[in-house]
Amino acid sequence: MAYLPPPPQKYAMVDTLTDRETAGVPSSPIKPKWYRVPEDNRSLIWSTYAAGLYTNNRFGTEWLVLFGAAVCGICAGIFWMAEAAIALAYPEPKNQGRFLGFWLSFRVLGQILGGAINLGINANNNQAGKVSYVVFLVFIALQAIGPFAGLLLTLPNKVQRTDGAQVKLAIHNSFKHEIKATVKLFFSRNFLLIVPLIAQAVYSEAVMFTYLSLWFTVRSRALGSFLSGIVAIISGNLLGYFLDRKAISLKTRARAVFGIVLTLQGAWWTWATIINTEFKRTNPTLDWSNAGFGRGFALFIFLVLGFQLNYLYLYFVVGNLAKTQEEVVRISGLLRGTESAAQAVSYGLNSLEAFASVGASSLNFGLWGLSLIPAWLVVRQIGVSLGDSKVEREQRGSEETVQGEERSASWDEKA
Repeated sequence: MAYLPPPPQKYAMVDTLTDRETAGVPSSPIKPKWYRVPEDNRSLIWSTYAAGLYTNNRFGTEWLVLFGAAVCGICAGIFWMAEAAIALAYPEPKNQGRFLGFWLSFRVLGQILGGAINLGINANNNQAGKVSYVVFLVFIALQAIGPFAGLLLTLPNKVQRTDGAQVKLAIHNSFKHEIKATVKLFFSRNFLLIVPLIAQAVYSEAVMFTYLSLWFTVRSRALGSFLSGIVAIISGNLLGYFLDRKAISLKTRARAVFGIVLTLQGAWWTWATIINTEFKRTNPTLDWSNAGFGRGFALFIFLVLGFQLNYLYLYFVVGNLAKTQEEVVRISGLLRGTESAAQAVSYGLNSLEAFASVGASSLNFGLWGLSLIPAWLVVRQIGVSLGDSKVEREQRGSEETVQGEERSASWDEKA
């Protein structure tokens, strides 16, 4: 999916509010063969959303972008749940980190492509303001062909893993059972403890792109989208590689990454609060031809880097909380639903002009501090009392498959 320039915050809030309502619902009615459908629908609806942004950019029309944002959010909730479950369930346990790195790389490739297109079209626009409407026409065309790419996704029962294990993503319980199981999982001690960690990680998306739109010229914003995507891909894959290093114990990997990523995130928010306070006073419009551009621009790059590292680490953590393949699907929906709730609040608050300049980064700084102790109470269990949940659920799944095959053979003999 091509990356769109940051939309007005109120439109993004509508999108994320509807994401939240659908991402966290129990998923038993969705069978594996339909996992590709949300991807197709998401691409089509993004075209409608982009068309709405185009008409708003060029003619000031609002109804289409609001409609597109709402419908996009409904489809996105289902897509995000399925996407997250696939990212956690498809790879072998030994390749989980690298697979997460690859997955997030493909997501960021859309940002790089969008940033490159935006930069090419607006390379001479060294003023503040909106991007050229031509940018949206290109994105509409790209997103219209997205459904065909969705058909290339391999179905779970056809995935061929190096360890020979079959991927299981279907849930065969009743809808009522799934509601109870999902609610129970949400209110479990370990998931509630990581809710602040999820919130501080994803709240920053609206903050960093609002920062870019407030203080930088059109072409500088396009450059930021392009370069930050490259930095995110490199950093995410390096982190994924480290998380798979079997020479280092799971306990050490989990704790080391927690310490490094969260310490860096605290540094970025300290820097952001200082710079936003200064910029609110001086009210600059920074272009790459201006003195002092690098100082403010570097902060945006580091915020994107921090978002990527936080995001990948979140999936590593929840992957170590799910005890069964069914819980992988449930916890993926809960993670995505919690993400969307935090982002809806973030986009809503960032739509307030008085709050966006300094208050947003200060609030995110506070969320970061609030998340540290609860998250540590969970992280310290990984590789200890929680064991290696990825390996254990794979073994449990294999045992259940063997038992099922033995029962089938027994029935066949009796018949």
